[in-house]
Amino acid sequence: MANEFTFRITTTRFDEDYAPSESSRITTNFANLARGERRRENLRGALAMIDGRLNDLARTDNPRGDRYTAELDIVSAHLRFADAGDDREFPLLEVLDIHILDRVTGERHPGIVGNNFSSYLRDYDFSILLPSAQQTPGELVVPEDFGDLHGKLFQHFLVSDAYRERFAPSPVVCISVSTSRTYRRNGNRHPVLGVEYEQDAFSLTDEYFAKMGLQVRYFMPRGSAAPLAFYHRGDLLADYTDLQLIATIATMETFQKIYRPEIYNADSPAGDVYRPSLERADFTPTEITYDRVERSQLASAQGKYAEEHLVAPHRQALTRWAARFPASAR
Repeated sequence: MANEFTFRITTTRFDEDYAPSESSRITTNFANLARGERRRENLRGALAMIDGRLNDLARTDNPRGDRYTAELDIVSAHLRFADAGDDREFPLLEVLDIHILDRVTGERHPGIVGNNFSSYLRDYDFSILLPSAQQTPGELVVPEDFGDLHGKLFQHFLVSDAYRERFAPSPVVCISVSTSRTYRRNGNRHPVLGVEYEQDAFSLTDEYFAKMGLQVRYFMPRGSAAPLAFYHRGDLLADYTDLQLIATIATMETFQKIYRPEIYNADSPAGDVYRPSLERADFTPTEITYDRVERSQLASAQGKYAEEHLVAPHRQALTRWAARFPASAR
């Protein structure tokens, strides 16, 4: 298979001094927090929440409860085309890489790469391509090839030299449950991930991540208000250490408490049967500034950006390459 493009990886530390790069999606979790007059307070507050939850789940014997601290790096994967003029390189996706610093021993433990997942091409699929396929109001029509290109590019990235030179384990993406599905406890319990739930049917997001070669399991950790969706390859329960899983939970649950407090900062936890809702009134908002309406509106603009700078100029090359790439398997 000819190399029609290559990948380039850059990393940026996510701390209280973080500022989004020009190529970052401004609606992504970390970039959204780093905007406006309260950007530093937002970042400092989110990082403190992550560390607090990390130490809570790790059940440390440190009297001050601050043995561990999470070090977060934003991993940006750029798609590079040969001889493509101004659109020679496109910011394909961003994920988070986590390390855990032990303040007592001084050791620095590797965490899991993935966690948050940000993609301009996903914005194009959901904000441009999917709406254009709708013909009858109230009836969702999903094109048969919806998410195919995105999924193949993601899988190709995971086997690329750029990824394998930096990361050994497979990624885990951890996001919110879907408000369109009902979840039921299945009786399984993991010492770190908590009680397991199963959905009544695959959501559109589940199907989209399946085309990326990722399967999903839902767990609600100790002290959580709702289950989290863990998209992964391989064995989620055996491929990672307890500390790695704890760091992912602490990081992504914090983001969800900020962005979806109705679900993840609800006053009462999910029961045996659970239907998430953003209409709940019994929740506690965080003190961190976030504009959910603005984020939704900007997704369309970012989808158009992907259409203009990736899909349109490289359509023929991408279509030709995708036709030769093997289909994903659950």
